[in-house]
Amino acid sequence: MPRGGKGNSYPEDFKRSAIDLALNDDRSINAIAKELGIYPKRLYGWVHKYKKEHGLIEEKQSNDLEAEIKRLKKENARLKMERDILL
Repeated sequence: MPRGGKGNSYPEDFKRSAIDLALNDDRSINAIAKELGIYPKRLYGWVHKYKKEHGLIEEKQSNDLEAEIKRLKKENARLKMERDILL
């Protein structure tokens, strides 16, 4: 397992290679992390940070999805109540 200095940091070229694999390989992040000998959570973090830094993740999109889920839950509750009234 390639490690640098403190025991929990990795060389930048290793991180870049791991991120490139995660983004371009058909295998899961878990499989790639296992092959590289790192924790999947760490690789997920690197990929997320990369995507955020390179504008591949939009915060607005996440907020829009949360708002839509909330709206749908309310509508679902209302529809269940209307159904129960009709029964």
